[in-house]
Amino acid sequence: VEGYLPIENIKLGVDDGTEVAAMKTLIRQMADLDIRLLCYNFMAGTDWCRTRLDAPERGGAKVTAFHLADVEQAVLLGYKAPNAHFDELAKRLTPEKLWEQLERLLNELLPVAEQCGVTLAMHPDDPPLPQLLGKPRIMHNVAGFERLMQLAPSPSNAICFCQGSFATMNVDIPSTIRHLGKHIRYVHFRDVIGSPESFAETFHDNGPTDMAAAMRAYREIGFSGPMRPDHVPQMVGEDDGEPGYTMLGRLFAFGYMRGLMHASGC
Repeated sequence: VEGYLPIENIKLGVDDGTEVAAMKTLIRQMADLDIRLLCYNFMAGTDWCRTRLDAPERGGAKVTAFHLADVEQAVLLGYKAPNAHFDELAKRLTPEKLWEQLERLLNELLPVAEQCGVTLAMHPDDPPLPQLLGKPRIMHNVAGFERLMQLAPSPSNAICFCQGSFATMNVDIPSTIRHLGKHIRYVHFRDVIGSPESFAETFHDNGPTDMAAAMRAYREIGFSGPMRPDHVPQMVGEDDGEPGYTMLGRLFAFGYMRGLMHASGC
């Protein structure tokens, strides 16, 4: 299970118990259906963010991109958040307050997850910036994930290793895979070109990451969980669809990934 989850009030520290109860129910229902992985993030007041949906790529393809300068310009021009109340609450948070809310959430959910055999996999902040639109973020570097694992040692406390987000942190991807090792239980296999402040998605064979070395690293740590291509380019001639999720780019990505798996002995 991956996508929007009812934990926004939890992140902001204003949940009256309703969201925690809903999450416990979700975990139990997942177990009943033999769904063993729940991917979530802890970006308060925002979600993953892009400022362009049609940045040019190889062969006339279009990709999503992010430029912090565009966000700052939008603020200067009077950008208003869709939910002003949530926006204000998020801006009052501090990184340590977010960590407190996360610890509280894990203390509530992990016993249920362990009992049900469900894994909670944390996705990095995207883009991995320490703050965005005045709101603090805590899962924007490797140190944050190290702290997460120390915060709640549990077989159900795990990492969604989004390669694109980690690559934007300017870390060596194969080395980071080995470092985080057994805690990686879910993979978004993609690449980006750029920095946290300015980057664009790209084809899986066109970025700076050694994707073959990354696949070998997954084999070395014994990774056996789900892996998906995540965001892909929109090819020339394709109908407009959900940016980053059109079909031809996904077919290309799946083929490339299968080739790497076979070559790496996965």
